[in-house]
Amino acid sequence: MKVLLFGGAGYIGTHVALAFLDKGYEVGIYDNLSSGLRSNVPDGARFFEGDILDRNKVSEVLSEGWDAAVHLAAFKAAGESMVKPEKYSENNITGSLILITECEKHGCMNFILSSSAATYGEPQYIPIDEKHPKDPTNYYGYTKLAIEENLKWYSKLRGMRFAALRYFNAAGYDTEGRMLGLEKNPANLLPIIMECACGIRPQVGIFGTDYDTPDGTCIRDYVHVSDLADAHVLAAEYIMEEKENLIVNLGSEKGISVREMVEAARRITGKAIPSVDSPRRAGDPARLVASSALAHEKLGWSARKSDVDTLISSTWMVYQKNNK
Repeated sequence: MKVLLFGGAGYIGTHVALAFLDKGYEVGIYDNLSSGLRSNVPDGARFFEGDILDRNKVSEVLSEGWDAAVHLAAFKAAGESMVKPEKYSENNITGSLILITECEKHGCMNFILSSSAATYGEPQYIPIDEKHPKDPTNYYGYTKLAIEENLKWYSKLRGMRFAALRYFNAAGYDTEGRMLGLEKNPANLLPIIMECACGIRPQVGIFGTDYDTPDGTCIRDYVHVSDLADAHVLAAEYIMEEKENLIVNLGSEKGISVREMVEAARRITGKAIPSVDSPRRAGDPARLVASSALAHEKLGWSARKSDVDTLISSTWMVYQKNNK
């Protein structure tokens, strides 16, 4: 298989590249390096610098002939999407349509989308499965749902096969230490905890301590990035072999609370990691936990590295190497 990863120099994209390379597949990475790092591109992968909005460049690279495309080049900050919707509509929707149409034009008819649990919105029941109503509460989630809908139409009208992988909370790093580039401007819990452990931030904010959960803090489903990466390979193989589309959740099916994550990080790093209790943030549900039963059934996939100790220890290894 010859696979082209759009946004492949980013945090998740690099791990996806490693997973395809580990299986012996030919990998190309197309990235504008706005959030990805050139140093993240693994040995064995070809690199093309370009923006997904540059139709001519996208067309030029796709003209080389690829069996599958993986789209990881969307902007992903939910809060920012609510104040800069035009940024998200241009990159996530317009950019995705360029990728889809150019892939079809050049005969790259297998498309794997990095989608999101944000397509669901507020949970109406737990665990969330693929039949859960889709009602995004932020513009980012809407853009992901819009891309999925366009892929359905291109499947009907042009015969394109696609897999939409709805991630829950990606975390962790390659346990073999092959990916050392840190995310730029991280906004997720575990990188913030690590920055506190390294002395980059003074404290971790715990937003809400009165939720209906065992310790009063929010519970989220964290899935190791290498588990996510493996699912991309399995999904590409599935749609090519089975000739059918696929929409699946990717989560650990286990919830970890904010306070549990902080306490485990203190234990593993040996650092104090100061925290401060703060009021709830608007729109934060008490629990978000996935059902990944369909991914188990269709792909034989499971979250093998998504326990709290592996999530934290693999991340701490990389932060230590970057902050000596």
